[in-house]
Amino acid sequence: MSLPYATPTAPAGPGARPAPAAVHLSAPRYVLGELRCDHTTVEGLRERARRFGMPPRADLWGWGSVYRTAKSLETLAAETARATLDGAGAAPADVDCLVLCSTRFPGGPRTHGAFVENVMAATGLGTAAFTGLTLGRCANLLAGIRTAQAYVASGMHRTVMVVTADRIADESARMENFALFSDGAASCLVSADPLGPDAYEVVAGAGAQDPAGLDWSNEISSDLAREVNRQILDEAGMKIGDIRGVLHANLYKPLVVLKERQAGFTREQLFLDNIPRLGHCFAADPLINLVDRARDGALKPHGHYLLASSVPGVRIAVLLRALPTAARTPEDPADADADADAPAAAPEGSLA
Repeated sequence: MSLPYATPTAPAGPGARPAPAAVHLSAPRYVLGELRCDHTTVEGLRERARRFGMPPRADLWGWGSVYRTAKSLETLAAETARATLDGAGAAPADVDCLVLCSTRFPGGPRTHGAFVENVMAATGLGTAAFTGLTLGRCANLLAGIRTAQAYVASGMHRTVMVVTADRIADESARMENFALFSDGAASCLVSADPLGPDAYEVVAGAGAQDPAGLDWSNEISSDLAREVNRQILDEAGMKIGDIRGVLHANLYKPLVVLKERQAGFTREQLFLDNIPRLGHCFAADPLINLVDRARDGALKPHGHYLLASSVPGVRIAVLLRALPTAARTPEDPADADADADAPAAAPEGSLA
């Protein structure tokens, strides 16, 4: 088992290294496919459920809605990136690096250059540096946020745009034995200073891998999740009960509850509402759930919230502290001024 990604805790006393530079995550946003569909429209759902040994009970698994798109990945990525820029009050010229994540970038080496060019042209990012991440599957976004955190903390880059975008190419694969998939994208800015009202301090982060468990057929590992929790809580000087909420992947309800409870969390720390409402939007789920929790007034000022995602053989998590402006209650008069930037309540499709 290898355990990279942990930010080392600075030792105390004479000669100690300076504390890591402050890093913030700002203006998380997302878009969904423009077509909202009931789960009963998913191709071969009952047949696949039977093959997976799953009783066809929507209430048990959290089957609800899925979102389909006819848009390209470039379009989804650009839409959410522009929404993040607007939410942060930032200009494209302020961004000096793009971290672009996807489970499957279209085409191959001959087409990837045009793909990046199209995303950057549509968002006005110009000559910003770019990095692509794909091997982490549905943990790609959190790997991207950790990469951006390292870029900013080291001084390599000033402001990093992190974007993830995915869509189902084959409708027969929209249902798997762990989730119903929706098409969508999510984004945020990572920088030294908070940008705009929806900003969070990045307190700690960690990842853990088991190369022997990476095969798609393996189970998600609670051992890896517990190891990541240990690293993050040690770094932050906290206990697991100090985390107010876990923003996890929107897998089937029993799977999320089992694996996150085994990792040490209580059911009350989980957020299951988006499983039937939106389905599993690949790597975007943790940011989507953060956006919706903030929109619903469920975040507490200075409260700690964990973005977390697991795939077979990998667990990555990022601990955030909500700044007061990001943790407004629904009654806060500031909400009236933020409505133009806040995501809509979904169910009609695109959120940005």
